Amino acid sequence: MSARAEGRLEGRVVFITGAARGQGRAHAVRMAREGADVIAVDIAAPLPPCVPYDPATPQDLAETVRLVEQHGRRILASVVDTRDSEGLNAAVEDGVAEFGRLDVIVANAGVSAPQAWDDIRPDDFRDVMDINVTGTWNTVMAGAQKIIDGGRGGSIILISSAAGIKLQPFMIHYTASKHAVTGMARAFAAELGKHSIRVNSVHPGPVMTDMGTGDMVAALGKAMETNPQLSNMMTPFLPTWVVEPEDIADAVCWLASDESKYVTASTISIDQGSTHY
Repeated sequence: MSARAEGRLEGRVVFITGAARGQGRAHAVRMAREGADVIAVDIAAPLPPCVPYDPATPQDLAETVRLVEQHGRRILASVVDTRDSEGLNAAVEDGVAEFGRLDVIVANAGVSAPQAWDDIRPDDFRDVMDINVTGTWNTVMAGAQKIIDGGRGGSIILISSAAGIKLQPFMIHYTASKHAVTGMARAFAAELGKHSIRVNSVHPGPVMTDMGTGDMVAALGKAMETNPQLSNMMTPFLPTWVVEPEDIADAVCWLASDESKYVTASTISIDQGSTHY
């Protein structure tokens, strides 16, 4: 999965959400390195109150643009909330008008909110589900028909989580949302398969991103105090506890490429074995 051959996505166009930083930026840069042009969106604005880490900014999205262009590829970036289906549709329309096609969708945008079960308010649950589930559905719906129209087939990659296979303690809403994304990938795979479109979900464990900023560590610690025996549920088999965004991009790029041409409806875990503990 981590093969470094260049040009595996030459001439293709990818649509990536949550592209301003972290995993989304890593996917954009890696695919540009492999020859793809990029349609990129990010909310780049304050997140719901239950989300304790610092939000991405327009400056972060501009840096993604710079890094993609550094590889000689084109990128059309815009500030869009994935809950805004019309905004996503417009971003894809503009991107396809500019680049002429769409081949790959990476539904990466999502939020995480550590809260003990009885601290979750109805608005918290709704916000996490709206972004992680409805936002992912909006993303696929914005681009799938464009891939079909191209007549070449394609690849859709939904970023779930280790929590979408096992669970993440102290995140009932997040766990529920990521299980929904896992099922959504399989369901889309079934219906889009006749168009030679593959749909898979990727399930990272801990990744070194800006989700660890702000009050995230304190919020997780507070939740863990309510039930300490659950704190080691995601223990990995390998020595590395936390990976880099580029490690996830290796798998996502493989799923986007022809090297995985018969892989669909699969759950690809990059969690050092933690979901099997």
